[in-house]
Amino acid sequence: NEELKQFDAIFDQFQFRKDVILKVLSEKNFDIKTLSAVVGRGGMLKPVEGGTYAVNDAMVEDLKVGVQGPHASNLGGILARSIADEIGVPSFIVDPVVTDELADVARLSGTPDIPRKSKFHALNQKAVAKRYGKESGKGYENLNLVVVHMGGGVSVGAHNHGKVVDVNNALDGDGPFSPERAGSVPAGDLIKMCFSGKYSESEVYSKIVGKGGFVGYLNTNDVKGTIDKMEAGDKECENIYKAFLYQITKAIGEMSAALNGKVDQIVLTGGIAYSPTLVPYL
Repeated sequence: NEELKQFDAIFDQFQFRKDVILKVLSEKNFDIKTLSAVVGRGGMLKPVEGGTYAVNDAMVEDLKVGVQGPHASNLGGILARSIADEIGVPSFIVDPVVTDELADVARLSGTPDIPRKSKFHALNQKAVAKRYGKESGKGYENLNLVVVHMGGGVSVGAHNHGKVVDVNNALDGDGPFSPERAGSVPAGDLIKMCFSGKYSESEVYSKIVGKGGFVGYLNTNDVKGTIDKMEAGDKECENIYKAFLYQITKAIGEMSAALNGKVDQIVLTGGIAYSPTLVPYL
């Protein structure tokens, strides 16, 4: 967003984002004093189980520092707390991105120095999984689901009776590539890149998160535009899009195995899920 480029750090965006929220509510003639609570998106906190958490002073400090790294979601709880305090109501976060319910075997990466971490689109994955559980009449806690979130990043989670027992780390380079992220890449070649002397740490990281995936291959994060070009005969766009779906399909198979092949439903969510060519391919 062009308006956010004026800020050097994520926390510097706080007042700007708060003003925008309050302005939109005012334009809709919504009186915030009628609120019973304020809920913000959960950020990069210490790992917690999925659920609803009250925002307190300790949480606010952790969000300001970014104990697991900088991310726009760190502002969610802080904004909720600030608005809620003004009108004297409680503030909460729900299913933060660090929601961690991994099975013990899913934590092992293959080297003890790098354990696998649970960082994914927990809020949306849990929401659509619970919605499916309700609509099916079976209940989220009684189902085995593979949930696929497809947005700027892609996360594929194995939901075992209400717990996400395995999921790719969609933030730090794991799983399928996406519009802006590289996903899993060959470790040996990545090491060579890191020590080539050509790139700084931040430049290498940006190749994994921010300038990877569609951005890296096609210099755009516009999946719909890529599909339009593919349908107009652009072979490069077709190859990248098919590779994107191919990797998601492999990840679905992987998470199905994590559920011992006993999958009640595959649930697709995120903006890219609306693509008419995606569902038939998967």
